[in-house]
Amino acid sequence: MKKHKKLLIVCAALAALVVAAVFLLRLCHTRFLQKMYPRTYSGIVEREARQNGLDPNLVYSVIRQESNFDPDVKSHAGAVGLMQLTPATFEWLQKREQAASVRSGNALYLPDVNIRYGCRFLSFLLKKYGRRRTALCAYNAGMGRVDSWLKDGRTSRNGKDLDRIPYPETRDYVRKVEQNYTQYRQLYQS
Repeated sequence: MKKHKKLLIVCAALAALVVAAVFLLRLCHTRFLQKMYPRTYSGIVEREARQNGLDPNLVYSVIRQESNFDPDVKSHAGAVGLMQLTPATFEWLQKREQAASVRSGNALYLPDVNIRYGCRFLSFLLKKYGRRRTALCAYNAGMGRVDSWLKDGRTSRNGKDLDRIPYPETRDYVRKVEQNYTQYRQLYQS
């Protein structure tokens, strides 16, 4: 009987250690993923996402893919900052809003300006196309290209959905943003 009791105590202690180890591993894994999928600039992202009717997780996903949260990044195509807006898109957005004071393209390096106008542009694209995948294609490849793809029977059967994304870069971009979005939603439970 004593051996049986000792064995039960040892088994219970081992089980408790295993449970604690699993808990710690999950915690470490979650912290690791949070480092890989940060919510940098959260105050700005949350505010601008809310004001533009966007899921903040989508905004974080776009920023992660576009700049990996580096506000000083500039692409070969001239896109600037966290959400990689071109000065031409920035100017178009300001004119569209009839902004009282038009800012120069250099303002795109400021996180609050870049995220504000990036969210406005993303919101505009989501309203225009009605589908996240199509809006993300337009964010990457431009509205003109996406509009022509939607008119082409080889890339869109119904003129609303893209059955095929002709540009490998855009196809890869959309896939990565969607993966980011899934990860952010799972990681931050929203």
